[in-house]
Amino acid sequence: MIPLHDDNPTSLTPFVTVGLIVACVAVFLWQVSLPPAAMEAALYGYGMIPAVLFGERELPPALATIPAELSVVTSMFLHGGWMHLIGNMLYLWIFGNNVEDAMGHGRFIVFYLLCGIAAALAQAFQDPSSAVPMIGASGAIGGVLGAYVLLYPRAKVLVVVPLGFFFYRMRIPAMIVLGLWFGLQFVSTVLAGDQIGGVAYWAHIGGFVAGMVLILPFRKKGFPLFAGPHSGAVTPPDLRPAPKSKDRRPKDRRATVVPARTGSQTRLPQSGRIWRRKGPPN
Repeated sequence: MIPLHDDNPTSLTPFVTVGLIVACVAVFLWQVSLPPAAMEAALYGYGMIPAVLFGERELPPALATIPAELSVVTSMFLHGGWMHLIGNMLYLWIFGNNVEDAMGHGRFIVFYLLCGIAAALAQAFQDPSSAVPMIGASGAIGGVLGAYVLLYPRAKVLVVVPLGFFFYRMRIPAMIVLGLWFGLQFVSTVLAGDQIGGVAYWAHIGGFVAGMVLILPFRKKGFPLFAGPHSGAVTPPDLRPAPKSKDRRPKDRRATVVPARTGSQTRLPQSGRIWRRKGPPN
C-alpha cells in the first residue's frame, strides 16, 4: 500500500516540512557525491551507533568527527539509498504539512527532532552493544504519523494497492492506513528476530509512540483531536461555510402582495388580520 495524497487542506504554508525535505535531499546528494570509502566513513561518523553512544566502543579518531550524543540528530538526515530517501520524503510530504499546521512552525521543528531522538534511543536500547550505524528519517517521520492518526483519523488518504500485475487506487481513512503501517512494524520486528543490520523497526515504533504522546502538549491551544476530514480546524476562514440561519419563517413578500377579496372581507397577508368593510364590496 503506497500513499499518494490526503484529502486534508491546511491553513499554513508548510515551510518546515519543505525545509526538512530539502535538507534530507541535499545531504543525500552530498553522500552520493563521495567516493565509496568516504561515504562509508560518513555513515560511521554521523550515524547513530548504539555501542558508541553508550560508551562501550570508540570510533577511530579519523571518524569521530562529532560527539556521540549529537549523532542521534545527524543520523536523521542520512539515508542508505534512493528508495530509502524517496519513501521517507513521500510520507513526510503527505502527512507532515497537516501536523505542522496543528502546531505552528517553531513547535513542529522541536517536535520532529524530539521524535527522531526518541526513535534513535528506542533502537539503541533494544541492542545497546550494536556497532551498526543507524541512519534515516524514518523514526522522526514515524512520530509525524503517530501525531497525524490522533489529529485526523478519519481523513481520507489516496493509496495505490498493488495486486499482482495490477495497481488499484482507493481512498482509505488515515486510521487504517497508518494503523496497518504501525502493525507492520511489529510483525517485521518479530520476523527479523536477532538479525543484525537491516531496517530499524524499533526506531519506527518508538517514533510513532513518541508522536502520539508529544502531540498532546505540542498542538495549538484548542486544536481538536480526532478531527474529521476538511474540519473547520484546518479549513482557511474564507473557505468555511456561512452559518445557516435558524429563522425558518417564510420571507416577507409584502412588496408584491395584492389583497385578496372574499365577499365583504379583505385578508391582508402582511398582518394576518381580517378586517370587515362597512360598505358593500367594490
